[in-house]
Amino acid sequence: MVQPAVRRGRAQYCQVDPALPGSSAPGPARPLDDGAPLWAGRPTTTAPRPARPDEMIRGMSTDAENAPVRVALVDDQALIRSGLAMLVDSQPDLTVVAEAGSGREAVASVSVAGADVVLMDVRMPEMDGIEATRTLLQRPDVPRVVVLTTFDLDEYAFDAIEAGASGFLLKDAPPEELLAAIRTVHRGDAVIAPSTTRRLMAHMAPRLRSDHARTAECEHEQAAVESLTPREREVLVLMAQGSANLEIAGELVLSEATVKTHVGRVLAKLGARDRVQAVLIAHRAGLVQF
Repeated sequence: MVQPAVRRGRAQYCQVDPALPGSSAPGPARPLDDGAPLWAGRPTTTAPRPARPDEMIRGMSTDAENAPVRVALVDDQALIRSGLAMLVDSQPDLTVVAEAGSGREAVASVSVAGADVVLMDVRMPEMDGIEATRTLLQRPDVPRVVVLTTFDLDEYAFDAIEAGASGFLLKDAPPEELLAAIRTVHRGDAVIAPSTTRRLMAHMAPRLRSDHARTAECEHEQAAVESLTPREREVLVLMAQGSANLEIAGELVLSEATVKTHVGRVLAKLGARDRVQAVLIAHRAGLVQF
């Protein structure tokens, strides 16, 4: 039953509830939606359907993929850290989450260890970048480390690469090259730019041969390199020259997807964690020279 009710000069219709059990009197009147037509009915609300586990996982994956790359800066010069921070934070897909002024400070920092990519200076007080890199990479869920150095400190950069760094750049590298390096190592690849790799390896070639003569792994590395197919060797040589997958594809007239497959097989056969280590193994085995 619907009966009118007057409120401030206009009619408001109310819904009268049926009589309560055991009583002939109607129940209290409840107002309908104010101003809504009678035929519109009352609005209904439906509880949201709980997300299925697969939907939750997809949502988490999307959030992780869209999250910016977390970058930590380790350098004893505050001016350099400030400049790097401004450059990194200018990119929508990158963000600086931590800074440290020495290797010891970096190793002790939870924020540095939790970063995705660490830009690491080599020569610092208390603990240099080489030892800091080695210590950081001994932990679970390790970040990727990119060593920033000058040409005069090539031997330190080489030590850092062997300690597990994913690549290195000269400090006078163009800004776009540094930003590309961060994104590259975050994808799981390594930075081995031709402009720096050839000079560094040429500078360190005598030491590589000397170290190779002393290591017990030389025979294993030699056997691993010999297990590569001719095509895989071609890919490895081009990797050593600093060529990216797309450049290798153009040189060998292959698709980029095929090159990625070859690179993966090369890394697996050599037991290398990334391209940098693969190139070092190839050099020690005599496949490439710098």
